[in-house]
Amino acid sequence: MSAAPREVARGVWLVPDTCNVYLIVADRPAEDGARTAIAIDFGAGAALDALPALGIDRITDVLMTHHHRDQAQGLPRAVDHGARIHVPPVEVDLFARVDEMWATRTLDNDYNVRQDRFSLLDPVPVHGTVPEYRWWTVGGVDVRPLPTPGHTVGSVSYLVHRDGERLAFTGDLIYAPGKVWSLAATQWSYTATEGPAMAVLSCHLLADERPDRLLPSHGDVMTDAVAALTLLAERMNAYVDSRRWHDWNLVDRLRNPYVPLTEHLLLNRSSLSCSYVLLSRTGEALLVDYGYDMTTGLPTGQDRASRRPWLASLPALKKQFGVTRISAVLATHYHDDHVAGMPLLRDVEGTEIWAPEHVAPVLADPWEHDLPCQWYEPIVADRSLPLGETVRWNEYEITVHDQPGHTLFAAAFEVEVDGVKVVFTGDQQENLGLPGERREILNYQYRNRFRLGDYVASAQLYRRIAPGLLLSGHWEPRTTDPAYLEYLLQAGANLDELHHELLPLDELDLGADGVLCRLYPYRAAAEPHSALDYRAVVRNPHASEADAVLTPVVPHGWAVEPSVARATLAPGEERELVFRVTTGDAVSRRNRLAIDVTIGELRLGQHVEAIVDVVVAERV
Repeated sequence: MSAAPREVARGVWLVPDTCNVYLIVADRPAEDGARTAIAIDFGAGAALDALPALGIDRITDVLMTHHHRDQAQGLPRAVDHGARIHVPPVEVDLFARVDEMWATRTLDNDYNVRQDRFSLLDPVPVHGTVPEYRWWTVGGVDVRPLPTPGHTVGSVSYLVHRDGERLAFTGDLIYAPGKVWSLAATQWSYTATEGPAMAVLSCHLLADERPDRLLPSHGDVMTDAVAALTLLAERMNAYVDSRRWHDWNLVDRLRNPYVPLTEHLLLNRSSLSCSYVLLSRTGEALLVDYGYDMTTGLPTGQDRASRRPWLASLPALKKQFGVTRISAVLATHYHDDHVAGMPLLRDVEGTEIWAPEHVAPVLADPWEHDLPCQWYEPIVADRSLPLGETVRWNEYEITVHDQPGHTLFAAAFEVEVDGVKVVFTGDQQENLGLPGERREILNYQYRNRFRLGDYVASAQLYRRIAPGLLLSGHWEPRTTDPAYLEYLLQAGANLDELHHELLPLDELDLGADGVLCRLYPYRAAAEPHSALDYRAVVRNPHASEADAVLTPVVPHGWAVEPSVARATLAPGEERELVFRVTTGDAVSRRNRLAIDVTIGELRLGQHVEAIVDVVVAERV
């Protein structure tokens, strides 16, 4: 039999269950006169049974620290009770769409050791995600959710002030001074130490909030909060070092993440990918790219719950460099490791997202294109930057250059800082040479829409600009001279020549990736019996005029108009043809449709596909 609930602070009740559940009573009655409370985590639902004895009429809201089943298995009871469920942003899919995890999670030859399967067996309705870093009034209680990854990637803790005390509800970040409830849960990949390292950082960041007491999901309430967190950070750092070839000074990484490249230009050495800071004499800062700040590595998996944006380096930026406002962030391209943190940065800091005019649409609609490495949700830019033009930010003039290569949708930013002409190149080329050696690997990826000639064009751009410093997305800063810029031009020409030697481009203009027809949107969601409009863009690879015949292929029970589309194309001409697809009556996910393509005598077959989820209205 579980122990009886006990009051651990005024109006704060600890209810023992499959985890500690905390009920925080609102200071004022609800409009109907009821005495209400919010719950931190929910266990198996024992808190509901305890309400009469505690004099609480109802629970209005449940705030989850993480997705594990011992925290959450009673949530269906909470929903039936009428409580609203609020979850960590990173882990929302493991509550609202956990059925998709169970349907798609790899089970055979499985090297993913994260405890994502320690989740609910079935979805629950989620009212919303908690606003990380911001004070928030919920159910009459003021709460501040803070990211505290470690036990899970998306874990959060909650700060509440009560009678002059700062209470931190920590989930499973800490069990007791210097101890955790589970080390196994912190193992996010097969051999690395991302989770334990993140726990070290989380302990220090939470200690910086100067909590008076820690209220964990397992274990007793801790009164010397900072000492408990500091001891755990020390022990966990030793644990991290025991599994690495070299010791890792995580405290230094947290306290000193920024390296000055010039007086007013910084490199964030903690992030994945590289993020740069332009400092203004106004006290403002502008960032170039902002993906996974203060990362300790990438956990195994591609699901939303495996990726953690947070703002862990910003306290050091503000303290050490006097930054008063982060007014804008630029995106060199759309890949998640360059943009994942931008929405949170905007929500918390008021930062505007600026994206090149060809990158902004990709960020805003990640389902339109068949492209890798896109963020899970749309990111709508606050400002679209015209290619080839210069924009002013305080005392700086930033020129936006088209820079295809690594991806078709990428830009280089040119700016002069402290007398040095700088170009931010994103992931265009990799600096893999030994110290003192100039060797670049051209970082092209075919699904990113790499084209022959792209690297020659970017090398010519660099030669025209003649920068003193090239700053890339993942590699060391590169100083330049005319010989190096000529080397890049020759490397681009060699790349093109190699493709011409390997591909039958003298017979057919297949391009680098061999894709002659693309279908937009690549992904869609619709209700049964709904109409979807598609654009098929086809290109003639022949040296002479040719007839293109496009025949759509749709699932059984669906309809499409027209059933065949034809066009006569000049050599190299690209043409858009449109189709309207009507879904069937069955609710099902990942339905496939395709376009069978023939261009002249070239029969490509079902050359391109698209994916459609047919879903009920609330999940469109």
